Amino acid sequence: MDIRFPAPLQPGDAIAVTAFSSGVHPRLHGRLDDALNELRARGYRVAEGECLRDEKHDASAPAAARLAELKRFMFDPEIRAILPPWGGERAIELLPGLDFAALADLPPKWLAGFSDVSTLTAPLTLQAGWATLHGPNLMDLPLKEWAFGHEALLATLEAGTPPEQSQHGHYWHWSEPGRRFPNRTRLLGGGAGKMEGRLIGGCLDVLVALQGTPYFDLDAFKAEPAILYLENCELAPCGVLRALMGLRLSGALDGLAGLVLGRSGGPDAADGDALGYEGALRAALDGLPYRVAVDADIGHVPPQWSLLNGAWATLEVFGEGEARLVQRAAR
Repeated sequence: MDIRFPAPLQPGDAIAVTAFSSGVHPRLHGRLDDALNELRARGYRVAEGECLRDEKHDASAPAAARLAELKRFMFDPEIRAILPPWGGERAIELLPGLDFAALADLPPKWLAGFSDVSTLTAPLTLQAGWATLHGPNLMDLPLKEWAFGHEALLATLEAGTPPEQSQHGHYWHWSEPGRRFPNRTRLLGGGAGKMEGRLIGGCLDVLVALQGTPYFDLDAFKAEPAILYLENCELAPCGVLRALMGLRLSGALDGLAGLVLGRSGGPDAADGDALGYEGALRAALDGLPYRVAVDADIGHVPPQWSLLNGAWATLEVFGEGEARLVQRAAR
């Protein structure tokens, strides 16, 4: 599959900010302004959309308005990147209105974020051949104390590919913001190992809804070795089991070079008699003929890596729980 990579951003370039899923409630406008000012301080021009500073019925605006604004920014040659503030719930409504064939004929531009942003980034890579970025959202930039991985996000936009990224030593959880927890990426089943292939993936919660549609058809992408990465936002263990089994039954997990799962943001088993997260993974994934890495720095439990959909990646997981991710455009 032909993947085209956006040009690195340079001072003076225009970045569009639009909320094609959830908008920003007025009580958080100060944090949004801090994020926009950080972009301006790096020399970028910010084009603020009208679908941004409001939130009603779990969206920034009606679907038609969100779609029209997103298309305007996508087809505007002056816009070099589109950064939504964050994800949400309703990006899926926009997919039927996007002309991916027409976008495939345009120079690619950056689209970056995670969570519901995956509803658009993965299809853009698979359908239009645009390399897209899964990493911290725009609204995460002011949260320096959380060490989300902003450096890799901004470095990627400005260099064109992510820098080499290693396992962070600790992670933080929203439920206990004052605590740090030891961070250990590992292989399901133990040991150490390496996987190589082109990256594709995003948030499990939203991508599982696209299985069986053209928007998450991995067949052409698997013409080369492919690494699928997924991260769970809020699914409980049985939900994780159903989602992964659904992908496995659909054939989405066939023929991969590797599978990478981020730290789970969902609840674990309530007691010892219920299915736990680890048990759900083993029930769904045991017997796959390739390595499965779990608890990687991806998704809703910070910090997180920046992963470039369409990039050729090498992920090494070492026996002591450390990991290293290298991404480049060419194989």
